[in-house]
Amino acid sequence: MTLTLSSESIVAAVAKLSFRTEAFVDAKFQPARSGRTFPTENPANGKTITHVAACEAEDVDLAVRSARKAFESGVWSKMRPVDRKKTLLAFADRLEAHADEIALLDSLEAGKPISDCVNGDIPDTIHCIRWHAELIDKLYDRIAPAPAENLALILREPVGVVGAVIPWNFPAQMAAWKIGPALAAGNSVVLKPAELTSLSAIRMAELAADAGLPPGVFNVVPGLGETAGQAIGRHPDIDMAAFTGSTEVARYFLKYSAESNLKRVILECGGKSPQLVLADPPDLDLVAQNALNAAFWNMGENCSCGSRLIVHRSVKDALLARIEKLVRTWTVGNPQDPATRVGPMIEKPHLDKVLGYIAAGKSGGGGLCDPGEDGRLPDQPGRAWLDPFGQHRRVLRIDSAGAAPGAADYAERRGRPSTGCGWSQCRLHPRCRRLLPAGRAIGGCWSHVGGALLLAAEA
Repeated sequence: MTLTLSSESIVAAVAKLSFRTEAFVDAKFQPARSGRTFPTENPANGKTITHVAACEAEDVDLAVRSARKAFESGVWSKMRPVDRKKTLLAFADRLEAHADEIALLDSLEAGKPISDCVNGDIPDTIHCIRWHAELIDKLYDRIAPAPAENLALILREPVGVVGAVIPWNFPAQMAAWKIGPALAAGNSVVLKPAELTSLSAIRMAELAADAGLPPGVFNVVPGLGETAGQAIGRHPDIDMAAFTGSTEVARYFLKYSAESNLKRVILECGGKSPQLVLADPPDLDLVAQNALNAAFWNMGENCSCGSRLIVHRSVKDALLARIEKLVRTWTVGNPQDPATRVGPMIEKPHLDKVLGYIAAGKSGGGGLCDPGEDGRLPDQPGRAWLDPFGQHRRVLRIDSAGAAPGAADYAERRGRPSTGCGWSQCRLHPRCRRLLPAGRAIGGCWSHVGGALLLAAEA
């Protein structure tokens, strides 16, 4: 990173940006076959940044044919592992050389604070590509001893053509999470970025080609979910579809697979993650700081956002007072200002949805919702179990640790897997499965004991 985090340098860098707006297929830029485009906006001011190719099923089919041709040729899928590793490392180097540009693109389109992009998202994007590149020649297997007349071996083969559909909250990073493992394994990829944030993914594909990735191996088709996204899910020559986004849309990808070629489907869905604070937290100031960060970081637009605060009655008032004081230190402003910690919601309809949840909380008595006598929460659609995907925290008061399972399990029983976190002086980690029975569904459960972070359970 060479970008100086000052308002003047950032304004100057934004002015120099040029935007790649077409599909990138077979290592070439091309407009949508229909000629149609759609606007991409700066959520901080509502102004159009540029217009992007609106790819549809015909464009996806062209990209899949290019990916299949590259895969069957073996130019990437059968490349020597050490050479595939070198190419991906060269791609990571190209990303690093253009890290400032990628960070600015994500900050402009997604409204992400530039400090977060420069210090977090883009370094993690580069690291993800490098990590998977290094894994290529370091993944070993073991087999049981075999008699002399038998041959036993483990053969790892790429799946084929992978279709990837990514969200708008971490544009470059989510692209890396999809293409890193897929490319390292020798697959060809057709990636559709979110229509709200297409620019960094298109630029990444160009940089991959510059680094030596063969034509057809990494293709990007921007477009709308109901057209390009659905075309990826239904395409009969895509062997695997990987989707990150809402649970509702994830269900469609399972349906698309069932109605087409039964392609493998990998899903990463949104959640409603509990932050559980019992009566004996080790450090209430530390709890407040982490609970606030878990809910407000990235404007709350985070699939593992800790947006449910489940807190014991005896510490509730003291904890909320600390959180209220801390939240005033989170500067709201222009995402290209280095001092900004909170940028805009991704778009006006999403802002309206989040404000609607806040209004519903106020009308419901300040947003406090108590479990029933058995520790289970009553059904309250639109309240505690829905994920606002914004800076909105639902506070659930409990009177004992025995009420924690109902409060923590509330969203998971409605098909919204999440990540849990618990704070207590007691040895919470061995009891995590009992306190948080949602452990059967959640991505992970952590407990904080005396300030230490301990992995407690995984699905």
